[in-house]
Amino acid sequence: MKRREFFATTVATTGLGLSLAAPARGADKPEGRECYVLNRFFFDSPAKCDAFAEFLRLAVPAFNRAGAAPVGAFRLFQKDNPKLADLDGDPNELWLLLPHQSADSVIGFTERLMADQAWENAEAKSFILAPKKAPAYERFESSLSTAFASMPKMEVPSQSDDRVVQLRMYESHSIERHIRKVAMFNEGGEIEIFRKVGLNPVFFGATVVGSALPNLTYMLQFDDCESLDAAWTRFKADPDWKKLSKDPQYADTVSKITSLILRPLAASQI
Repeated sequence: MKRREFFATTVATTGLGLSLAAPARGADKPEGRECYVLNRFFFDSPAKCDAFAEFLRLAVPAFNRAGAAPVGAFRLFQKDNPKLADLDGDPNELWLLLPHQSADSVIGFTERLMADQAWENAEAKSFILAPKKAPAYERFESSLSTAFASMPKMEVPSQSDDRVVQLRMYESHSIERHIRKVAMFNEGGEIEIFRKVGLNPVFFGATVVGSALPNLTYMLQFDDCESLDAAWTRFKADPDWKKLSKDPQYADTVSKITSLILRPLAASQI
């Protein structure tokens, strides 16, 4: 495939710039691929963080009725992330993953959610109508990504009580290199190598809206932390990965990797 044709096709299939996708002849269409909204909530105290985690027991079924399922709700703990030098104790943060079947579902989500009867519950109402002087959370930030063509739907590989997820973001120094890295997962077969060695995918998404662009974000799930470590050891030794990693067409595709180990809250469906 010529460079120009490759660029046109992969822009369309990764979901980068919907206006660019339309003219690409022969490209995979985004219909049928999910969209992922990843929220990161910030709290001013551990008590408020814990209270919001409990509130999610009431909220997650409402999220489902509004079009987001399965919902992931997670927390990061310092003990699971010893390599994160900037952590000073467990951060007062929660992560909320909302999968949608389409972009239209994302657009109308808040309106549908706020119309749900769940908020008539007195406990839920105390969060929804929290006053300015005592807000339920400080702020939250969000990113929107579209599923990869080779993994159009989310998967939930584990139901273990000790399960953990690994959230990873790969930043690239240019859009062209970002597109090439997405192709490495898709056409290059990196996702299949992940599956073979036990790096169990939950989702892979090309970020359309968010910070630190261009980037891709993916999540893996494991029965426990020991399974996570063992799978990455197998991956590093895998001959197919060694061959793929040396392919010159994928050189310099990643400039920064952020990797977080998160534990599901009681309300999480992932």
